Amino acid sequence: MGNIVTTIKRFISNKNTITILGVLLGIVVLYVGYNYRVNQAVDTVAIPYARQTITATSEITQEMINTTEVLRSFVSANDNVIQQTSQLVSTTTPMCVTYGTSVPEGAFFYAEQVVTCSSMPNSILDDMPDGYTTFSMSVDIHTTYGNSMYPGDYIDLYVRMRSSDNRTIFGKLIESIEIRDVRDSQGVSVFLTSQAKTPSELLFAVPDDLFWLLNVATEINSLELVPVPRNASYTSNPGETSVSSEYLRNLIRTYAQEIPDQPVYGGTASTNTNTNTNNEANTTE
Repeated sequence: MGNIVTTIKRFISNKNTITILGVLLGIVVLYVGYNYRVNQAVDTVAIPYARQTITATSEITQEMINTTEVLRSFVSANDNVIQQTSQLVSTTTPMCVTYGTSVPEGAFFYAEQVVTCSSMPNSILDDMPDGYTTFSMSVDIHTTYGNSMYPGDYIDLYVRMRSSDNRTIFGKLIESIEIRDVRDSQGVSVFLTSQAKTPSELLFAVPDDLFWLLNVATEINSLELVPVPRNASYTSNPGETSVSSEYLRNLIRTYAQEIPDQPVYGGTASTNTNTNTNNEANTTE
């Protein structure tokens, strides 16, 4: 027994033996690592894709979806890609493509494109807060930066006009105003179809005082309202919709006559209010 132990010790302590064992161990490590890499490279997973173009606000159904095999590494590198059909089709919680986007035929689904159908308003008026009114602003493909403004985006409204001495006035009038819809000349939302539509108006929900201000501004011949888009962070963290410049607010006020609130008694205006004032409408220069 002692001779066997001594022989083993001599074998292990031999430099050549150590070298051979080291080489063998290295080969094993390389083999295991290589197989792991190969398996990772060819490992696939089935994910859903669109069998047809699915437009904004459309409910996603089973007939619209198919699955295909992709490398698992692709899914790992794109953690917002939807991996399960059950995330798109549900009998209890119908899912829809959100406003401002569509899923082209053959494309994968991403988390930011899909919302519950119940969370989408059926009309711009559905979730408008009390004390707010819809304001429509005329635009075109140029002023919307190539139709790159979407419902839900928060933007700023600037004023461009000429002063009485022919100087240019340009400045921010309203900041952090939400676009509720973008419509074409027929009043159809431009993002509800896969066909290209030309934007004709932006719809906003604004407090009543801003509704008056914006409507007066649109009646001033020398004044132009300019929509200015901001970045994604501006939309993700919107501030309060408010007037940015008191100078511009007061300038616009000089072009109109505000009608004061008048108490009405028994269906007729108060006798304390001047008759001419009762009949006067907002006027602009």
